[in-house]
Amino acid sequence: MQAASAASIIISFACVYFFWGSTYTAISIGGEDLPPFLMGGVRFLLSGGILLAWCWWRGLKLFWPPKMMLVMGIVGVLLLGGGNVGLIYAEQTVPSGLSSLVLAVIPLYVALLEMFLPGGEPLPKRGWVGTSIGMVSLAVLLWPSLHTGFSGNAKILLALAALLGGAFCWTVGSVYSRHRRLPVNSFVAASWQMVIAGGVNLLIGTLIGEWPSFHMTHRAEGAIAYLVTGGSLIGYSAYIYLLEHVPVAKVSSYAYVNPVVAVMLGIFILHEHPEPVEFAGMVGIIAAVYLLTTAKVTAKARPIEDLEQVPID
Repeated sequence: MQAASAASIIISFACVYFFWGSTYTAISIGGEDLPPFLMGGVRFLLSGGILLAWCWWRGLKLFWPPKMMLVMGIVGVLLLGGGNVGLIYAEQTVPSGLSSLVLAVIPLYVALLEMFLPGGEPLPKRGWVGTSIGMVSLAVLLWPSLHTGFSGNAKILLALAALLGGAFCWTVGSVYSRHRRLPVNSFVAASWQMVIAGGVNLLIGTLIGEWPSFHMTHRAEGAIAYLVTGGSLIGYSAYIYLLEHVPVAKVSSYAYVNPVVAVMLGIFILHEHPEPVEFAGMVGIIAAVYLLTTAKVTAKARPIEDLEQVPID
């Protein structure tokens, strides 16, 4: 493997930070004209198809035994079906910045789930501090929306339920993928995850009758194009490049940088107006994720954030 130059590493970090953070904005724009399942289906079929063609051009092995293909399919449906579709649905009601902050606590969910599994990894004190801060911050962050929802706006409650449900799907998919690691190239695995999830999303969207509300406007086309190129192709390629050349603990910094990017873009592009208490929640969640992802896991050598997955956004 060739040594990476400082410039290539800086550019890769910039791509992961910006493109993954900005996908929340693009999802909010696309969700104005496209229903959740069909939007996710179109995006990931295009992304997966392009990436699969690139893998074929590179001479990578594409087809694997049925059990391995099934595992990749399950991971794809959990991450890019339940996880991403939940986000798209939620962003039709709640601000993109708020959505990004709720999903930023996924590393905390992963750590807790891993701990309770057989042979799980115990959290050190630093990890417990981060988890505690994160849960309190999440409650602070969601309080204004919950208050509005319980005051009679059931649509906000459904959006928050979809957001939290999507985060749970992402957590389960990440942990399942980690425990069922396959000898498959990361790009090939991501390709199949996207293609399978895209197909399932389109099927579900068709079965529940989303096509009448599918309007491919110029804004929707731009959003899909940006999500395919910036989010799924450029962002993920930069992520894999960093995993191959930079310690995972440093790469995982995207987990607390992306929400800041998403909140700032939501303010300047979508004209969102976060409440002061939401900024307090943002600071707490970012601090919590930082504490958790930099904590040393004593039970095993591999850190809990070592999850080679496509991001939820």
